[in-house]
Amino acid sequence: MKLVPIILCGGAGTRLWPVSRESMPKPFIRLANGRSLLQSTAERVIGLDGIVQLAVVTNVAYSYKVVEDLAAANLPHPLTLLLEPEGRNTGPAIALAALWARREYGEDCMLLVLPADHLIQDPAAFRQACGGAIDLAATGRLVTFGITPTGPDPAFGYIEWGKALPTARAFAVERFVEKPTRDAAQQYLRAGNFVWNSGMFCFTARACLDGLGEHAPDVLNAARTTFEAAGTTQSGAGQITFDAAAFKAQPNISIDYALMERAGNVGLIACDIGWSDVGSWKAVSDAHAPDEQGNAAVGPALLMGSRNTFVRAQDRFVAALGVENLVVVDTPDALLVAHKDASQQVKDVVAHLKKAGSLVAIEHATVHRPWGSYTVLTEGDGFKVKRIEVKPGASLSLQLHHKRSEHWVVISGTAHVTRGEETVELGANQSTYIPVGVKHRLANRGTAPLEIVEVQCGSYVGEDDIERFSDVYGRVKGEVRA
Repeated sequence: MKLVPIILCGGAGTRLWPVSRESMPKPFIRLANGRSLLQSTAERVIGLDGIVQLAVVTNVAYSYKVVEDLAAANLPHPLTLLLEPEGRNTGPAIALAALWARREYGEDCMLLVLPADHLIQDPAAFRQACGGAIDLAATGRLVTFGITPTGPDPAFGYIEWGKALPTARAFAVERFVEKPTRDAAQQYLRAGNFVWNSGMFCFTARACLDGLGEHAPDVLNAARTTFEAAGTTQSGAGQITFDAAAFKAQPNISIDYALMERAGNVGLIACDIGWSDVGSWKAVSDAHAPDEQGNAAVGPALLMGSRNTFVRAQDRFVAALGVENLVVVDTPDALLVAHKDASQQVKDVVAHLKKAGSLVAIEHATVHRPWGSYTVLTEGDGFKVKRIEVKPGASLSLQLHHKRSEHWVVISGTAHVTRGEETVELGANQSTYIPVGVKHRLANRGTAPLEIVEVQCGSYVGEDDIERFSDVYGRVKGEVRA
């Protein structure tokens, strides 16, 4: 048996704002143990028998971050990235992954489909459940993982199971239920044969593709067209980039609607694995052990005379006095204070910010790029000041700006600077000036990180004032970010 875990890594960055943003969604959030949800997802499957390769389906804009995170995880298996130009939900993502896996390992290879943004606190129980799911999927069934409910939560979808199947804790699926009312959820809890829909699946490539061909041929046909038009690159991990024009034909549909709710051969593994979809700040709070007053904190924080309150502090010290049932999340450029019962409404804040054109919904104060990162220190009318860090061996694109000049001062490391027709190396405490309209590039050819301070001056200092001429990350066409 050849096993291929398929990790779905995406998201809009809305439910855990301000820590998650559109440019840095939930899979990349660091947990209290310092690991991202993506890293934890990949590390969780280590030890399963038969793994031949891992695949991650993600947006092309996140490819460098996925490679970084999983390189730090030191996984023993090869990795392939399946890169989407835009999100089209889990139906097309899984269809494309199944087509790729069938081409690489045959139609009987086993797919274990896992969202990258879930928290599972009992990895041993998870691996045991995976073993049962693999056994059940080997009989030709489409298998989903059902989570034993801990309460009547209307935020989750539910699955009703029927007759028991030969595999341990395996049942035939009777029906899927979209997020119910609280009263209905209470009835399901009393019935005893309903579980939460986890969004994790297991099936062979054959069962998945045959099922899509029968129940959602539009999804399968669009996936085939997109897959045949894909290009392949190598960048530490194998990368398959799906053509943007072909991808637009993909229906926007979940695998639940496209396949699982329509098929008649669906089974589930009921499991208790300490699962959370980390879908709100209340869920994050519930994942942390509280003190005697029900409080929990991450980072430099103090809670006095407070009850049932969660604080996540990043750089600044946060003190909470005499408060109850709150979530307080502090980042360098945004602060969230919410009642726990309102934590599901954070996405409405993000929608408001986007409508107002605020970048706080899109990016952090520190913005990550394939070459490193930059932090906006201050800005005003006609100027912006950044701290720029460039990884060893990395370089920015060869570019120019039409409305601003730039002054660079090296803080540490060695900068290899292209300015017009000249190149120069600058060390700490040395500087250069880039006039308006002059082609330039910043590179770090050393083995240590390069840090500079950049002062921009001009009539317009927006990130979209950039014209690229060459770029090692393939961002010359269409991309406007630095």
